[in-house]
Amino acid sequence: MPEEIDLSQFDEIPDRVARAKAKAEAMKKMREGGGGEASAPAEAAPEPAPAEEAPAVAESEGGGEAEVDLADLDQITDRVARAKAKAEAMRKAKVGGGAPAAGGGAAPAKKAPAKKSAAGAGDRAAAARALTEKGDGPAQVIVQTSPSPPDIRPGPDRILPLASGGMTTRRGFFSWLTLAWVSLAAATTAALAATGRFLFPNVLFEPPQSFKIGFPENYDVGVDERWKDKFSVWVVKEKTQMYALISVCTHLGCTPNWLAGDAKFKCPCHGSGFYSTGINFEGPAPRPLERARIVVGEDGQILIDKNTKYQWEKGQWENPESFLKLI
Repeated sequence: MPEEIDLSQFDEIPDRVARAKAKAEAMKKMREGGGGEASAPAEAAPEPAPAEEAPAVAESEGGGEAEVDLADLDQITDRVARAKAKAEAMRKAKVGGGAPAAGGGAAPAKKAPAKKSAAGAGDRAAAARALTEKGDGPAQVIVQTSPSPPDIRPGPDRILPLASGGMTTRRGFFSWLTLAWVSLAAATTAALAATGRFLFPNVLFEPPQSFKIGFPENYDVGVDERWKDKFSVWVVKEKTQMYALISVCTHLGCTPNWLAGDAKFKCPCHGSGFYSTGINFEGPAPRPLERARIVVGEDGQILIDKNTKYQWEKGQWENPESFLKLI
């Protein structure tokens, strides 16, 4: 029967892949009956990834810096070990050693840019002398210069053609001049109109408050509406007297209508109702209609003066000028 083995001893291996391989190897040996061989995690575990053999560093022919192919180090599974190997390989390449790192873990470094060598400078100087020599004659110095900048060209014309809104001709100039004068005239006219409007504001022309309505015999008994639209009064004639009611509701100032079939004044706004005498009897109107002063003029015509008003609740309807007594 295979011996039991404690796999927790392999948890000390930092590399996850190496730890898994060590546990698998220990399990395999335990099944084969040789569990004792896997007693130490360090012996059963494979070498960590940084110990993988890195490609050798090749020296350059010129004795300069070594050229290293860092792509070969991508085979190292551990990321930290791979980075360290690449750094070590690059350091050795810069130093110029070019030898593999201890333990075979050194990695090649990136190819460093070649410095300008004295040989390269000499070759360029020889090539320059070859260009200056012409046969056996004296050497001529040829100075290579950068091409001269192109001539500075003037920008587009500032003056646009007339079709594009410019004025390149005399006709175009006078066209713009005419437009300017027309604009000035329009602005001046608007300013004068505004000034006139300020000097003459809106005025509400009201009809005269004192006016004549004819002779008493021209009216029949009842409510006459001929002066309602023009002077806002109703002329009410009874058998013994006449009076003028102002056609303004005492609630909110609306104009009531005379309903001959119901023999009452009815306000269309809030439903206030008044008798033909002007007394309120329904709706929100707080008091009766007002009467206007009514007298007979020197020429015998009826004169109504709305500047003087009489209110029933104040007892003013008893005033002789609040009604016209008929004989």
